[in-house]
Amino acid sequence: MYKVEESIMTVEEPWLLPEQVSIKPFLKWAGGKTQLLTELRKYIPNDFNKYIEPFIGGGAFYFHLNHRESIIADLNYELVLTYRTIKQSVNEVIGLLKTFKNEEGFYYEMRAKNPENLSDIERTARLLYLNKTCFNGLYRVNKKGQFNVPYGKRSGNFFDSEVLRDASEFLQNTKIEFADYTDTLKKHAEKGDFIFLDPPYYPVGKYGDFKRYTKEFFYHEDQLALKDEFDRLVNLGCHVLLTNSDHPVIMELYKDYEIKTIETKRMINSDAKNRTGIDIIVIGG
Repeated sequence: MYKVEESIMTVEEPWLLPEQVSIKPFLKWAGGKTQLLTELRKYIPNDFNKYIEPFIGGGAFYFHLNHRESIIADLNYELVLTYRTIKQSVNEVIGLLKTFKNEEGFYYEMRAKNPENLSDIERTARLLYLNKTCFNGLYRVNKKGQFNVPYGKRSGNFFDSEVLRDASEFLQNTKIEFADYTDTLKKHAEKGDFIFLDPPYYPVGKYGDFKRYTKEFFYHEDQLALKDEFDRLVNLGCHVLLTNSDHPVIMELYKDYEIKTIETKRMINSDAKNRTGIDIIVIGG
């Protein structure tokens, strides 16, 4: 089960506060924020209303924060469906995963399946299986929206029932939406809310691109629009954190805000020489 920091627990507390309970994400996602948690937690407001994360990805910060009223969203339908199904039918998903095999032939058989022909439980189990057994845990689709990552050739268990059940418990009081970040924020964001924006990063390097792990793209113009939304949220009275690359364009965009730079590892890159980078955290509100 999830870890409770006993030194700050009291019997009288009617619920578990964010600082007391956290779990690791059940998905490995490109751009995941696990290694940034120590830095991100420094900027958690002492008091806030709702927590909103409209680019949820693997949800490392969401699961770390564990706020009692949260809204998460994404434009990746497979991802949103997976969160909803883990919330509602985790035991059925675990039961199906137990029948899967971590073998190359079975992997390509599952990868070849059209997810639109599967039930929600089958679709969720398939994504979890591919995520944990594919090369580097990289979620990537082609322009047709088809998952196209090769087999990872990793031995051992590919899922943890306890982690999935904990995730289901954490999701019970969370709204999960399939929506663009702007729609999510305009619908839900209010003064006093805490909002974490983790968009597709501005590309750095010769082989960078704007792919956002769906068949959609996130262009330069989208980064400009995101800056406008960041300003709107701050002016609304929200507490806002944003992560991105340290590209000069991004640094210039957010020059009027406090910016922290953190060296990180890019474990998705197959070339070990290119596995280091610098993330930025922009603090607003």
